[in-house]
Amino acid sequence: MGNCLSAKFKAESSYNTVAGLNSKYVSTDGNDLSSTGCKVSSVSVPSTPRGEGEILQSTNLKSFSFSDLKMATRNFRPDSVLGEGGFGSVFKGWIDEQSFCATKPGTGIVIAVKRLNQDSFQGHKEWLAEVNYLGQLYHPHLVKLIGYCLEDEHRLLVYEFMAQGSLENHLFRRGSYFQPLSWNLRMKVALGAAKGLAFLHSAETQVIYRDFKTSNILLDSKYNTKLSDFGLAKDGPTGDKSHVSTRVMGTYGYAAPEYIATEMLSGRRAIDKNRPSGEHNLVEWA
Repeated sequence: MGNCLSAKFKAESSYNTVAGLNSKYVSTDGNDLSSTGCKVSSVSVPSTPRGEGEILQSTNLKSFSFSDLKMATRNFRPDSVLGEGGFGSVFKGWIDEQSFCATKPGTGIVIAVKRLNQDSFQGHKEWLAEVNYLGQLYHPHLVKLIGYCLEDEHRLLVYEFMAQGSLENHLFRRGSYFQPLSWNLRMKVALGAAKGLAFLHSAETQVIYRDFKTSNILLDSKYNTKLSDFGLAKDGPTGDKSHVSTRVMGTYGYAAPEYIATEMLSGRRAIDKNRPSGEHNLVEWA
């Protein structure tokens, strides 16, 4: 995948028109989402200033209209918010399993719709990286991207719904719904995350994730682990090129506690003078 994507797509550079790249990395439980219906079409998107040529051709992604996703999420109602991050808010919605048209709450299949906040520090490039990577990568331990919306200024992503939320919510018990995980479940989650990373780092795939943290480790109804958020991902090294980059990456203000505790040589701590004394950010070599 590294060789395949690197020739046609770079997450950190300008994007060129790409056509005819077939999905090659399909998990054993991957589903073909190629049927059409409603206002959904196969990878074709409305004409926009930053256009469809930037999106790799993937037969398994759907192009949703903004109006359909508004209907599916009940007009992005506040009580349907599943979470918020640097990208924007994630909303719960419902669509028909066959036609992908919006359905009434409680019918069809549940989806998670991530909507880019226009004021977000993340933007089109991260949105596009997510579409292009998860549009080509399929594995039991990667979250499944069903489709996207690219319409005027709107940028949205449509995922499978992960009933147990993020690992972060369980570890820090964000809300009364989340209970402490047993050690057996913790080991299951850790093993699943490791398998997801192993797949990304395999010789065939060669993708550097660059945003591995508990909030991006999602759990389905059976606590199966799936890695999410590929906006910062990049192709692995090819030839004699190094995988090391000195660009600062990751969530602003976040540093993994175990990373700070070991004070690894691959990073350094920096105090943000705009924050109260004692709060730290970590500059990582990604």
